[in-house]
Amino acid sequence: MAAELTALQLIAQHRPTLDQALEAIRTRAYWSPHPEHPKAYGEGGSLDAAAGKAAFDALLGTRLDLGQPGTDDWTGAETSPYGIELGVTYPHADIEVLLPAMKAGQRAWRDAGPEMRAVVCLEILKRISDRTHEFAHAVMHTSGQAFMMAFQAGGPHAQDRGLEAVAYAYVEQIRTPDTAEWTKPQGKREPLALTKQFTAVPRGIALVIGCNTFPTWNGYPGLFASLATGNAVLVKPHPRAVLPLALTVQVARQVLTEAGFDPNLVALAAERPGEGIAKTLATRPEIRIIDYTGSTAFGDWLETNARQAQVCTEKAGVNTVVVESTGNYKGMLANLAFSLSLYSGQMCTTPQNLLIPRDGIRTDEGPKTFDEVVADLARSVDGLLGDDARANALLGAIVNPDVKARLEAAAGLGEVALASREIANPEFPDAVVRTPVIVKLDGAKPDDEAAYMNECFGPVSFAVAVDSAAEALQLLRRTVREKGAMTVGAYTSDEEFEQAVQEVCLEESAQLSLNLTGGVYVNQTAAFSDFHGSGGNPAANSALCDGAFVANRFRVVEVRREA
Repeated sequence: MAAELTALQLIAQHRPTLDQALEAIRTRAYWSPHPEHPKAYGEGGSLDAAAGKAAFDALLGTRLDLGQPGTDDWTGAETSPYGIELGVTYPHADIEVLLPAMKAGQRAWRDAGPEMRAVVCLEILKRISDRTHEFAHAVMHTSGQAFMMAFQAGGPHAQDRGLEAVAYAYVEQIRTPDTAEWTKPQGKREPLALTKQFTAVPRGIALVIGCNTFPTWNGYPGLFASLATGNAVLVKPHPRAVLPLALTVQVARQVLTEAGFDPNLVALAAERPGEGIAKTLATRPEIRIIDYTGSTAFGDWLETNARQAQVCTEKAGVNTVVVESTGNYKGMLANLAFSLSLYSGQMCTTPQNLLIPRDGIRTDEGPKTFDEVVADLARSVDGLLGDDARANALLGAIVNPDVKARLEAAAGLGEVALASREIANPEFPDAVVRTPVIVKLDGAKPDDEAAYMNECFGPVSFAVAVDSAAEALQLLRRTVREKGAMTVGAYTSDEEFEQAVQEVCLEESAQLSLNLTGGVYVNQTAAFSDFHGSGGNPAANSALCDGAFVANRFRVVEVRREA
C-alpha cells in the first residue's frame, strides 16, 4: 500500500515546529506548541471537551484491538481511583512472536534518516494533541489526577516532553555529517583519499516501563527519544494505567502505517493481573534500551540485571526544602502549601522534608519560631483546601491503597501539626480524597531520622527541626547523596547562605529552586527549559531531557571507500 503521508508533506507541515523546538532547547526560553487551556481546542467541534468526553466514554467496556501480531489473549483490570470500572481490554502478546515482528521494520525506519523520523514523531504528537480532551479523561481515571491537572500534565505538558526528546534526538544524530571527503597529503606521492559515510544506527528494541501516576508525562520522553533515533519501542504500561499509553500506541501505529512504515515499530505489552512481565522483558536480548519510572527497588534491579540494555531510570528520592529566612513570609507559606497539596503529593517532585532551624527564622513579619512556622504553614494548607470544590480540583484522588496506607501510618511517626481529613467528591462518591498531613520531627533524634530519611510517597511531609541553618545544609547534602532528590527548594534572604545552598546542590547534582513565592512551584518543571532530574544523584540516572538522555540510543557506524 502506498504511503498516505509523503515525506514532503510531513516535512512541510512539521519542519517549522521542529525548528522552533530546536531554538527553544538552545535558548531555554518559554515555548510550547500545545495549548494549556481546554477552550483552545474549540467548542462544538471534533476536538472540544464534549467530543473528548464522548470519545472516552465510548472506550469504556470495549476491546482495544491494536492489530498487533502475536496476540494470544485479552487482558485488562483497570479501576479508576474515582471509582469507575474502565472495563477496557488490551492485547496480551506472545513475546516470541511480537519481538521478531518489531525488528522486521527497523531497517526501513533506520534508512529513513533523522529528519523523516522526527517529522513522523511530530505527526504522532499532533494527533495525540488533537485528542487531548480524550487523553485527559484517560489520564484522570487511571492516575487519580484532577481533571485540569490530567488535561495539562497528561496532555500538553506530556506532549511538550515528547517533542523535546525528538528535538534532542535530532540534534545528536545530525552532529555527524552523512558523508565526508577525506584527503591526506602524501608529499610528492598521490594523496590518500577516502569517501566516508556515517549512519545513525539504532541499538535495537526499546522498552518503556510506564508508571501509575504520570503515564504520558513520564512515558513520552523515552518513547519518542527511542523512536526518533531509529529504535522500535515496546510499551509496557503500569497495570493500573494502561489506557493512556495504549491510546498512544494506537495513534503511533496509525501514523507509521500512513507514512509507509511498519506499524510494529511501536507495540503494547499489557500484562495479566499479577503476571509481572517487566523483569522477563527487561532481560530479553532483543531489548537494548529501557526507560523506567517507579520504585527504587525495581530501578536498582534493572540497573543491575538488564546488562544488555542502556537503562534510564527515574526512581525515588527525598525532596527537601531548607527554610533559613524569607523576605516574603506569606508568599512562602502560600507557595509551599500549594506544592504540598497538588495532586495529593503524588509527584516525584513534591517536597517531603522541610528543614527549619529550631530557634526559628527571620522574616519580613519579624522573627518566627519553628513552631510558629509549622503552625502557619498548616493554617495555609487548611485555608487553601478549606473549600471542598477547590480541594477536589487540587488534590485529585489517592491513586492506590499503598499511598493511603502510608498517609494513615504517618500520623504515628511524630507530633501531628496538620491532620489529614477526608474530602467528599460529589461527582465521584467512591473517590478517596485526603488532605496532606504535616508531622513534626526532630533532626537530632535517630528514631525520627528513620522516618524523614526515606521517601514517604503521597500527601505526607515532615517539618524537621535542625540545630542551625548550617546543620540544615549538612542534612540536605547527606539526604541528596544517600537518598537522592528530584527537587530541592530553599528560602533565604541571606546572600552568603544562598551561595552555600547553591554550592551543595551543584556538588550533589540536585536541581534547586530558590525563594519561590509566586505562581511557579518547586514540583513543576517546564519542557524545553527546565531539566527534570539531573542523573547525578540516586533519585535518577538520567535527566529529562538532555543530550545524554538520547545520545546512547543510537551509534554512528562508518563505511569508508577509496575515492
